[in-house]
Amino acid sequence: MKSAIDYAKEALEIEGRALLDAKNYLDEEFNRAVDIILGLKGKLVVIGVGKSGLIGAKIAATLSSTGTSSFFLHPIEAMHGDLGMIGKDDGVLAISYSGASEELINLLPHLKNFNIPIIGMSKSKNTPLGKFCDAHIDIKIKKEACPLGVAPTTSTTLTLALGDALAVALMQLKEFKKEDFAKFHPAGSLGKKLYLKAKHFLIPKDKLPIVDKETPLKEALIKMTNGRLGHLIVQEDGKLAGVFSDGDLRRALMKDGFSFNKKIEEFMTKTPYKIDNLDILAVDALKIIEDKKIQLLVVVDKENNIIGAIHIHDLIEAGVEA
Repeated sequence: MKSAIDYAKEALEIEGRALLDAKNYLDEEFNRAVDIILGLKGKLVVIGVGKSGLIGAKIAATLSSTGTSSFFLHPIEAMHGDLGMIGKDDGVLAISYSGASEELINLLPHLKNFNIPIIGMSKSKNTPLGKFCDAHIDIKIKKEACPLGVAPTTSTTLTLALGDALAVALMQLKEFKKEDFAKFHPAGSLGKKLYLKAKHFLIPKDKLPIVDKETPLKEALIKMTNGRLGHLIVQEDGKLAGVFSDGDLRRALMKDGFSFNKKIEEFMTKTPYKIDNLDILAVDALKIIEDKKIQLLVVVDKENNIIGAIHIHDLIEAGVEA
């Protein structure tokens, strides 16, 4: 007797095979659909009914977040007043696996009257929907994963995947970068990763524990304790000379001839990690900190003058993730 896992594996295999098959029948219609979207001066309006509508809403959201202005519109709502939401510079992506959804088909002639370009997604271009389209993307499948062959399963998975493929192709052709993506995702961990910059976490120079390299270790440790960063920044004529950390102190105590009266320059790290660009992303600053296994990243200008520092705790507390 088959187990639940066996049935789940069969469903995944059916849907996975459909995705791979779709790769082989993508044709110039897909390119035509992309060209239509790239040429729009307005928005791409996604319409669909039932499960196709739910998938369409997700496709619209994906497109909007990746640089293609888009929104979802239910065809029934469109026929009862919301048709005015579609402007003369807009285009339509109409989704119906059967290609014969009455609510959708009834709307298409009205769109044609306004010369709105229509991209269709259905099982065949020979459907009623396909005949209205300026470009058509096939979502044909061999079988649904549903054992009864009736519940939209494989077909909706493929529709969603082709919507993603459309979004990815548009991103590439528009040269959409992660900085652009950040503009649409300013909040949450994703936004923090792509939007926040190193300058947002700068501890300015006047807030840092800084000593000259000639300072005796005894005095330097008092400054370090009061600074509460577990680090000292060492300077020479205002320029970065080194960094002294708790780890440097432990290594100093192990040395023969150790004395608290010796100068800090004898025990400091003379080649500390630093950056001279505050416009790098905070996530990139965090990556340097984690890769180099440090806690404090010093910020300098092009002449090595100390500007400030970035501490790992501030990045982590803000939710920045490398």
